[in-house]
Amino acid sequence: VTLFIVIIEVNGLQPRFPFYWYNFPVTFACYAALICLSASIIYSITYVQFLPDGPEWERAVAATAFSCIASVLYAIEMAGMWNFYKLKVFFNVLETFIAGVIFAFLSNTSLYLHQPALVWCVAVYSVCFISEAVTILLNLGKWEHRLPIPFPICQLVLTVFSVLLYISALVLWPLYQFYEELGGLPQRSSDVSCVDGLMCTWDQRLAVAVLTAVNLLVYVADRGYWAHRVSIETED
Repeated sequence: VTLFIVIIEVNGLQPRFPFYWYNFPVTFACYAALICLSASIIYSITYVQFLPDGPEWERAVAATAFSCIASVLYAIEMAGMWNFYKLKVFFNVLETFIAGVIFAFLSNTSLYLHQPALVWCVAVYSVCFISEAVTILLNLGKWEHRLPIPFPICQLVLTVFSVLLYISALVLWPLYQFYEELGGLPQRSSDVSCVDGLMCTWDQRLAVAVLTAVNLLVYVADRGYWAHRVSIETED
């Protein structure tokens, strides 16, 4: 994608795109910084630390180091183009990125298919992800003002709705995953798949619970931003 952006900008092809071009590179830089950083962490935890000393370990360490450098460079690029960017879209990027990591853990369908309450949690992640993805597309195309109601009010309603949905997921997911009376496993040692220090099903359950809490905090901050925007515009 970076190569694609470079080719477009070197050849001056930005006007041929049906959306506001300058929102696209900075949105991608934000995603790329988060993705490279997460890849560096996951690769180190799940692979590099288990390699014996030798050429393969050295190559893996070098790959991790360059991935970290790439994430820093993408973050610098994002900071350099901040004038073209808005805090509102940064929240959207962060929310969809965290949801994407949650979906990666949920690829193990045995985590939730056995319990309707957990299926509800997956529905919450999906609905909120779709609404934020649509918001990002509206921003890329500069189409926010085509909505039948003012965009800030629309966003405030959506973020309040998302906060309520995430609160329900934050209650239900840990309750049905870790409460023994409801079929959960309260301790890691209770999971027979947890051996040799590798990531197991219990770890995936915990990761989803933690990421749900983190994303809820992001949504709360997002709601605060839009409440402030609506308040200012109402006064004006």
